[in-house]
Parts: sequence; C-alpha cells; structure tokens
Amino acid sequence: MARRNIDRLQGEIEELFADLWQVPRFSGMRHGFRPPVDCFHTTDPHELTVVVELAGVDPETVRIAVEERSLRIAGERPRPRVEGQVYQQIEIEYGPFERVLQLTEDIDVAAASASYERGLLTITLPIAERPTRAQPVAILVRRIG
Repeated sequence: MARRNIDRLQGEIEELFADLWQVPRFSGMRHGFRPPVDCFHTTDPHELTVVVELAGVDPETVRIAVEERSLRIAGERPRPRVEGQVYQQIEIEYGPFERVLQLTEDIDVAAASASYERGLLTITLPIAERPTRAQPVAILVRRIG
C-alpha cells in the first residue's frame, strides 16, 4: 500500500511541475498543448474512467497505451491553415500532446475500451481481479456518431 501512495504522489508532483514550467502560450515558444483530463472510479462495475477533452483531434490519430501502472494518451491537434490568414487573437492551443497518468490499481487491459464523441475521449479501464503481466497494450479508439 505504501508503494502505491508513493507512486501516486510521484505522479502528482510530475503533473505539478509540468504545469508550473509550461511556457506561456503568448511567448511563441510553446509547442503543443496539455488537454484537460477527468478521472473517476466506480464500484459497480469496478472500473476507472478517464475523460480527455480533445476537440479538433482526429480520434484515429490518438494513441492510447497501458503499461504497468500507467496510462499514456498521445496525439496531435493540427492548426488549420487558411491562405492569407492574419490572426487578431490566438488562444486555442495546437500541436502534439502527451499525457501520462499513474494508475493506482491493476487494469484488465483485455476488457479496456475507448470511445470518442463530441470532442471527448472516454477511456474505460476495468480493474483487474488479480495483477496482470507487465506488458504494454494499445487501446483502439472507437468513434461514436
């Protein structure tokens, strides 16, 4: 149990530093973006659900992998190009992204699934009854609608 708490704390510290050291978007030095993520557990069924806000991202280009006790979500939101465009204001973040979330429980990767609807990627990770072998597994995204 203490190891899980240390792993969770390490993940939270890494997320904090990633947020603190982000280059401000208006400086022109920042490449990519950090999509917001919600995670929640349910008991019936016993699973972890991860929701990632990915408006403007083609779900077929998103890569999701579970390895050991981490979930990796990566992809890119390309900036649309319009001939002769001159920006008056730039607030939307574009470019590559990667989020790595530390998992507190073992996942049944064979039963994991992902769906994409209206700009939200929802990843469902059933909790394993017993520990599984540490082997990277990719999860395919299914488009809804």
